[in-house]
Amino acid sequence: MSDFEGKVVLVTGGSRGIGRTCVMEFARRKAAVAFTYYPGNQAEAEEVAKLAGPLASAWPLDVVDTKACTQLVDEVLKKYERVDVLVNNAGIAIDGLVMRFRDEDWDAVMNTNLRGAFALCRAVTRPMLRQRSGAIVNVASVVGEMGNAGQTAYSASKAGLIGMSKSLARELASRSIRVNAVAPGFIDTEMTSRLPAEVKEKMVASIALGRLGQAEDIARAVVFLASEEASYITGEVLKVNGGMYM
Repeated sequence: MSDFEGKVVLVTGGSRGIGRTCVMEFARRKAAVAFTYYPGNQAEAEEVAKLAGPLASAWPLDVVDTKACTQLVDEVLKKYERVDVLVNNAGIAIDGLVMRFRDEDWDAVMNTNLRGAFALCRAVTRPMLRQRSGAIVNVASVVGEMGNAGQTAYSASKAGLIGMSKSLARELASRSIRVNAVAPGFIDTEMTSRLPAEVKEKMVASIALGRLGQAEDIARAVVFLASEEASYITGEVLKVNGGMYM
């Protein structure tokens, strides 16, 4: 895969999990990586920035604040003078049966997973239009395609992210800006490691390849869609789920 030397990549939620691995993958391919972290995760973010090298920088951001999203892009442009790739990875999951689900929890999931991603897409569009180039990769989820009991809000937010990606791909293609989504399946993360053994066994049984995915599996898919190797791919949803949903 080609490197990203001279390119500037913005990754949200980059201090842990899939986002952290994306930061490291882009940095390994010589990109200058600006990544955001939720305020309060500064120690983790500083560690990632140190590991990612001198071209990396960490920025506190709550993506729910759309004005802060716009200001962040402005600050990144001041520092790096361009934005070539946006990876919308920041997200939360609040699970629960619909009959008991609270309005405030619905709003929190939608505002973080969908509204924040929209605000950042809107903010990077202007510099990308001037450049007449760019790539946006939105991290969706397998449950945004297939649904999942107890995850109505999360599934709806990720399905919305997929629809947004397809619409933006049509809107921006004439200026050589590509927009795609990656839909991870069950990934071996800090969250899944805390699940009871019987729950994990049931999860693995639903996956054709018979194992949980790794954060690296998702990061490599994100990097591919952002790269020149994917220059003729836009409006697509790349399933990275081990055959859980086809």
